[in-house]
Amino acid sequence: MTHDSTDFATSTAPADVVRRQYLASAAGDLKALRATLAPDVEWTEMAGFPLAGTHRTPEGVTSNVMEKLGQYWDGWTAHDDTYVVDGENVVVLARYTATNKATGKPIDVRVAHHFVVRGGLIVRFEQFVDTALVRDAMTD
Repeated sequence: MTHDSTDFATSTAPADVVRRQYLASAAGDLKALRATLAPDVEWTEMAGFPLAGTHRTPEGVTSNVMEKLGQYWDGWTAHDDTYVVDGENVVVLARYTATNKATGKPIDVRVAHHFVVRGGLIVRFEQFVDTALVRDAMTD
């Protein structure tokens, strides 16, 4: 079955909601990204990651994660490539690419993201990444 763009734009299927989040992030469209997040979202960046911790609310996620990534990195992008879906759980294997603004060092690091999607909105996110590779790019 194929979906036209209208179907994808309004789909509440967990993988579609997560894909819209990645597309909005890559485009720098924070309003569209916030639209994929539940009002009580819990977004956890991994311990050891520069933005480690759990952020709540769509505005909290975009201001404490996406906007800060843009302050420290040029071209920060999460390239999603493999989706594993089990009901409301979506695990995405992806890759971060960017160049650190302070050091000029690039990153190209594999990551795994676990999303929980309910009612067409992301209610929980957890990041898994090799934080040492990210930190190495941030230090001279």
